[in-house]
Amino acid sequence: MRELYPTSSSEYSVVTNPSTTIPVDIVPLDIVGLGGVSVDLGGSDSPASEAVPWYALAVKHQHERAIEAALVYKGFEAFSPMYRSRRQWSDRTKEIDVPLFSGYVFCRFSQEAKARVLNTPAISRVVEFGGRPAPVADADIEAIRAIVTARAPVRPWPHLKPGDRVRVERGPLRGVEGVLLRGRDAVELIVSVELLQRSVAVRVDAASVVPVTGLCRSRAAHLRL
Repeated sequence: MRELYPTSSSEYSVVTNPSTTIPVDIVPLDIVGLGGVSVDLGGSDSPASEAVPWYALAVKHQHERAIEAALVYKGFEAFSPMYRSRRQWSDRTKEIDVPLFSGYVFCRFSQEAKARVLNTPAISRVVEFGGRPAPVADADIEAIRAIVTARAPVRPWPHLKPGDRVRVERGPLRGVEGVLLRGRDAVELIVSVELLQRSVAVRVDAASVVPVTGLCRSRAAHLRL
């Protein structure tokens, strides 16, 4: 069996036998980070069946692509979607591939193969709900895969929903906090004066707001959908 072992703090290698070590970075880039792939190594528990669900794996930061390659070498269908991000250094600007879901890799596997998945270094756990592994809907994976494969402009986005408390990060309202309200044609910010029990609504650019962590949802009276 091919296993993944760390060769340094930031590099991993695939070991096929004690005398041969294959660096992960020789895996062709066309099978890593785009559509997710599966490789049948002839094992008895091939995960290629459509009936086998996808799961999200919590992994070590900045190891997403190496883990995807390791799982592929083990014969699993794995998916670590990437997007292009522009990074600024003191002397240059460069576009690099960055995980779309930092700290997570998607993998399709059966419960019988769970142990083989989790014994891969730098994988900490399967994401669970209610104490049980939570499958990821095939439709969600296919939608993300289609976006990445199309090479459309894409970037991570906070999971916001009406009623969440948010803060404006850009523009003349920068720093203002309120409750998110999504109407039929626009996104609005509800700002309240609690003492007077009165609120005002202002239209904002959806791209300019971020969630305010640690604060509970607003009272239902502030949300008019």
